[in-house]
Amino acid sequence: MNPAEIDNILKKQREFFASGQTHSVKFRIENLKKLYSAVKKYEKEIGEALTSDLGKSHFEGFMCEAGLALTEISYMIKHTRAFAREKTVPTPLAQFASRSYKKPSPYGNVLIMSPWNYPFLLSIDPLADAIAAGNTVILKPSAYSPATSAMIEKIVTECFPEEFVAVVTGGRKENAELLNKKFDLVFFTGSQNVGKEVLRHTAETLTPAVLELGGKSPCIVDSSAKIKLSAKRIVFGKFLNCGQTCVAPDYILCEESIKDELVKAIVAEVKKQYGDSPLANPDYGKIINQKHFDRVCALIDKSKVVIGGGSDMQTQQIEPTVMENVSFSDAVMQEEIFGPVLPILTYKHFDEVFDILKDKPKPLALYIFSEDKKHIKAVTQRLSFGGGCVNDVVIHLATSAMGFGGVGESGMGAYHGRDGFEAFSHFKSIVDKKTWMDLPMRYQPYKKGIYGKLLHMFLR
Repeated sequence: MNPAEIDNILKKQREFFASGQTHSVKFRIENLKKLYSAVKKYEKEIGEALTSDLGKSHFEGFMCEAGLALTEISYMIKHTRAFAREKTVPTPLAQFASRSYKKPSPYGNVLIMSPWNYPFLLSIDPLADAIAAGNTVILKPSAYSPATSAMIEKIVTECFPEEFVAVVTGGRKENAELLNKKFDLVFFTGSQNVGKEVLRHTAETLTPAVLELGGKSPCIVDSSAKIKLSAKRIVFGKFLNCGQTCVAPDYILCEESIKDELVKAIVAEVKKQYGDSPLANPDYGKIINQKHFDRVCALIDKSKVVIGGGSDMQTQQIEPTVMENVSFSDAVMQEEIFGPVLPILTYKHFDEVFDILKDKPKPLALYIFSEDKKHIKAVTQRLSFGGGCVNDVVIHLATSAMGFGGVGESGMGAYHGRDGFEAFSHFKSIVDKKTWMDLPMRYQPYKKGIYGKLLHMFLR
């Protein structure tokens, strides 16, 4: 899409927003219902697109993308009316008589830029939140997942006129062109490096931004953990979508005394869940492209591999790989892995966990497997991270009742459910002052007597 076409869409969206149609809660809910129906209608085609782009099975595609998108849309259909209501708040006595309230209002024309790893879910989820909040949207899906991007464009075009919601496809040229435009909000999901570029551009126009980034999410396992269950859940979350999940456990930090037992359990679970020949497993996907395939392969130190390590360049597949005796100086610990490679590091005493992690960049997720309540409380209280789980991984993002987002280097802002509605809304603080009386004390000439005493009584 050329710059003139993008300008034309943005112009039409500004005019449409100015018409006030999106402020109607009825309008928003009707359009969310259209989106829900279209996702249901094209469930099979969505699954086929995800298989084409990432090798995802239809089961995984529905479980982790289309199904979760439907859950978010239906949640917003049910709750948008309540979210959009004005909220009365207490009024100070000095402002008597008046009513104070917070009024949620849409930002206006928003840009949503989505990634390739969960290309359908991470496009449709924020789109549903933006529609619920009353915005117009330009949606820019990733060029790395072309089949899913085409499916998204088909759904959006069928559901909405482009002056309300439009899809811009393409690559870096289109991304750069969009970021040079003035929006009222930019919502970006992707890597930290690109997130920095987004923030540089939005800073030029003082445009608010929500950034959903990533990082090296640690998975702590102490000696009290149920080892077999921990291994089962870690293997599921780590190798889901071939490790191309922003909240996948990036590495394990386990107590030295249980390392061998944990490694043995993880190896057994990899074989159980993916078979002896994972690359022949029809439910095991692939790396998105050659560039990322080569990058992930380069992180594997064959001398430290306890299972996996094999790959197929033709299919761009890498076996679920576990590495032990890893240190923070190894190549695999210098960047977010974003692939099916699980390094295992150790500590001797639990207090070392805080010394190890305190100076690390704040991760998008953190996980702890433990039956020790003191350990759980200490980790969830003392360490800074976007969100996480106790005795499980990744599932905290699969609920619309909690916000999902990062902190520090892993992002800013959150979405899903109410948090998503609020991410795409500005809350106007309004005082409705009544006219049937008017307290005279604020007007000049000031009188220090009784008014002064009243003023000190009100303002304390």
